[in-house]
Amino acid sequence: MTGNTGNTGNTGNTGNTGNVGNAGGSGGWFFPDRVDNPFVFDAGSSSRTTSATSFPLKNWDPQWLSWLVLQDFADTDWSDIQLPNYPTGAALQSELDGLAIAAVDERPDALGEILAQSEEFLSFFVAVLGINTSSYPATRCLLHIGELIGKFVVMYFKYQFGRPRPSAICPALMPPILIPGHASYPSGHSTQAHLVAELVKLILPKSDNGAVANSLDVLARRIARNREIAGLHYPSDSEAGKTLANESLDLLQAMMAADLDEEKKSKRFDKSKEESILQKILYAAKAEWEA
Repeated sequence: MTGNTGNTGNTGNTGNTGNVGNAGGSGGWFFPDRVDNPFVFDAGSSSRTTSATSFPLKNWDPQWLSWLVLQDFADTDWSDIQLPNYPTGAALQSELDGLAIAAVDERPDALGEILAQSEEFLSFFVAVLGINTSSYPATRCLLHIGELIGKFVVMYFKYQFGRPRPSAICPALMPPILIPGHASYPSGHSTQAHLVAELVKLILPKSDNGAVANSLDVLARRIARNREIAGLHYPSDSEAGKTLANESLDLLQAMMAADLDEEKKSKRFDKSKEESILQKILYAAKAEWEA
């Protein structure tokens, strides 16, 4: 019955991308002004200008600041990362059998998370970290950096491997959400979620006792697994995404002047002007958790 096409209304769940605001500093504010007496005139002519000559780093929205880090990352040897070939033959069939079982045993209970994480999942990390739209701006910037760089690097490898989606081989898997218009291997959600988790773990204080770090790892795995349960990815896609995230993290660390050994951390987060933008963000994020 064509009436069932009404289910396409579920694509409205992509409106959850608005939740990404929970991880950024952007707001949807609107300020009406008087037509007969605009505020700019009411404020007077002699005292309505400042001495500002530049746009400070602290005023950058975290989401846009992450693009500057991507520019630096793009200059690394990221395309030289090596990933294994994805499974074929009997190993592929085993993966498909596992996805069929997951569709029956796990999909009904996981559907809420699958829908919520379909277009954005940074809000889940925001919740685990216990921050909000106006707090921890440098930490929120790390979330955007992981998401953006993960998306950038994974698309290259998706094109290189060109693996068909599970439902292209087994149509009966019938994912409950729209199938993305790009290849399956590696998993983008897995790459992005694991890279976000690893970046944030760099700045967590020792007093955390590993509780937050562990929760970040669990969340990254859960986000990746939900894509498998939905029939959108194979387990090997998720594992390759995690590998790609770790390799990308190594390149991000190599972009900075010193390593992250415990005894060198104080120097690592120096505020000198010679620091890369990523170093400055890491320093600021680390300070947010030590305050």
